[in-house]
Amino acid sequence: MPAAIYQQRLSKNQAELVQADRQARQLGNVRLVVILCFAASCWYAPGWLSALDGVLFFAVGWRMRKLEALVQSRRRAIAYYERAIARLQGDWTGKGSDGQRFRPASHCYANDLDLFGKSSLFEYLCQARTALGQSYLAAWMLSSADSATISARQQSVGELSAALDFREQLVTVGEEVRREIHAEYLTDWGESASRPLQGVPVALMRGLSVLGLFAVFALLADLLGVGIPHLRIFYLTVGLLAAGALFRWRVAIRAVLHGAEGAAMEVGLLSRLLSLIETQRFTTTLLTALQKSLESEGAAPSRRIRELQRLMDLVDSRDHFVVRLLGPLVLWDLQLALALESWRMQQGQAMRKWIEAVASVEALASFATFHFEHPEAVFPKLADQAPYLLATGLRHPLMPPEQAVANDIALGDPVRLLLVSGSNMSGKSTYMRTIGTNLVLAQGGAPVLASRFEWSPLQIGASISTHDSLQGNISRFYAEILRLRDVLHLTANPMPVLFLLDEILSGTNSHDRRIGAEAILRNLLRRNAVGIVTTHDLALTAIVDEMSGKAANVHFQDHLVEGRMQFDYKVQPGVVTHSNAIALMRAVGLEV
Repeated sequence: MPAAIYQQRLSKNQAELVQADRQARQLGNVRLVVILCFAASCWYAPGWLSALDGVLFFAVGWRMRKLEALVQSRRRAIAYYERAIARLQGDWTGKGSDGQRFRPASHCYANDLDLFGKSSLFEYLCQARTALGQSYLAAWMLSSADSATISARQQSVGELSAALDFREQLVTVGEEVRREIHAEYLTDWGESASRPLQGVPVALMRGLSVLGLFAVFALLADLLGVGIPHLRIFYLTVGLLAAGALFRWRVAIRAVLHGAEGAAMEVGLLSRLLSLIETQRFTTTLLTALQKSLESEGAAPSRRIRELQRLMDLVDSRDHFVVRLLGPLVLWDLQLALALESWRMQQGQAMRKWIEAVASVEALASFATFHFEHPEAVFPKLADQAPYLLATGLRHPLMPPEQAVANDIALGDPVRLLLVSGSNMSGKSTYMRTIGTNLVLAQGGAPVLASRFEWSPLQIGASISTHDSLQGNISRFYAEILRLRDVLHLTANPMPVLFLLDEILSGTNSHDRRIGAEAILRNLLRRNAVGIVTTHDLALTAIVDEMSGKAANVHFQDHLVEGRMQFDYKVQPGVVTHSNAIALMRAVGLEV
């Protein structure tokens, strides 16, 4: 169904683009005719006809600008739905923001669950256009929210999932190129305690600017040879006074204009995003609260940001040669600096909550897009008991539906440890990543790919993608035991831990592995943790018999059919009964 809806909207936008583009070309021809008529009327006809042609010219130009804006809007919508359809078809890798800058240097599960980077969960989910919106999404993926926040986000995601028009506009409004708002510059600028222009006699400077305007006309009159007495003395005197004022406040003016230029990048996009949120009708508690946080005395935040944008456009105009020539007479830079400071004093403190509201809505909309594109997904239910994790029909969100195999998981009371044995490539690591990735979604407030999902909030501690380090002179085994230490340290926090340990202590001999693994797992269970451990070493499966019913063996199996390995990727109870290592070596041509 999502694919059909996307295709329908794509076709509608394509048809509207063709129609708008055709109308724009036709109006271009009309404007050419108007220009020719204007030229002819100026030569042959009376003045009133030339005036009429001029009015027609500007009317046609106004309509053409409207059509050009519509054309650009339809093109952005087409690109949006083409990306959405490609995403549903599995063609999304490398086409979005990968969130690499949010990857922590050291984290207890981010690298193990492929949260950031190419082909990551972040790249698949992210629909945010602002840098802060992306950082909010990343933060929600890196830590668990409290129960009340999770519940509020789930309700908001459900509402936004149905608001397809709103989510489309969040992504497509503004420029064609995906740009980021530098929120840190805006908020730092708005909240700065610096007052460079404090002490400037504003009324006096405004009066001097008015005199400067007259001085401009006086200068032009003098250049045209108008014989007015003392004209030159007037504009030279005003010019000297203006030069003195600009010299006196030159450092403060430079500080204000430079700070504003760095802060106000892409404020036009922010204004449009704020306008969308202000006018949208929300019903859920969280979205209503975010919308209410935008309320302020006087004009709406989107209008306030447009005022800032107009001021910044005037700042850009300083490079025009006319402004460079005549601007000093009217104190152009000083008046702009005073206007920016006045805006900042009135609105600067409110910008943080405006930008944070936009960022929160963008992060929620990213989850909502995932929900819309996976109608089979369910919102997890919070359980009263802890630690607890129960899921049925669980699938990995990044795997194509035709390839993903659904499995179940049950951890809590009495079974708190699953020891997973199985052959190479049988699905053990993918099983753990499936559980961990869906738990990340659940604890951020998103739906999960399962037919049922109940859990108590859990800290995730994973050791799946542990590697050696040449620079750090660390072996894989040493890197693994450091991670195991970190997982144990997590248990000191109030929230219970879910541990996901792949091929535990595989870098040492079987004797040490058995002793070390049993000690670590007993320690984890004693500290109220639950989790999953995979192993190739079938000797480790005997640990389960000594865990007093708190652990269970499960396995993945394979079949050798006509010399080829086949896997069903389904979790089965008990210990695996055979290995495929020899068969795999022979399959690639090794003589064993």
